[in-house]
Amino acid sequence: MASAPDEIDDDAIDIHKRDEVQALFRRRRAMDDAEMDITPMIDITFLLLIFFLVAAKIESTTGVDLPEAKYGVPVAAKDSVIVTVASAPDGSAVVYLGDAIDPQYRVNSGDPADQRRALAEYVDKELNGSTAKHHVLIKADGALKHREVAKVLATIGGAVELEILHVAVLEK
Repeated sequence: MASAPDEIDDDAIDIHKRDEVQALFRRRRAMDDAEMDITPMIDITFLLLIFFLVAAKIESTTGVDLPEAKYGVPVAAKDSVIVTVASAPDGSAVVYLGDAIDPQYRVNSGDPADQRRALAEYVDKELNGSTAKHHVLIKADGALKHREVAKVLATIGGAVELEILHVAVLEK
């Protein structure tokens, strides 16, 4: 049967509309692909920034000024029990247990017996503990008088039986 001239072919319109819609989607995709979304890169940058701020070790403690060495043999600090001796404003020695001047590790005793006991416990624990260190290294401030360092040396030497005590100096 022949179709009437005023009838419209639905299949032809649907194909034409479908082609237009597909062309419209192709244009949108082309525009979307041309633009780059930098939001993920900004997120990663902020995450890296936060990571490095949190992971960075900010050292607030300062070491002592060591005198320069003329002779000597190097001793590894990682294999040593370190006792730091800094100078107080009045010229006396202030003893710290460890490698830094940190108030929480300060030996706060004016009594030589208490100071000897605190130093003996610390050195004995470090020498015989799980880390098994082999040396005792005293880092003394270069501004200290020898008698102040000698008092600390005698205190450690009298408290713990050792063959050699090392005193740290700067290497030239």
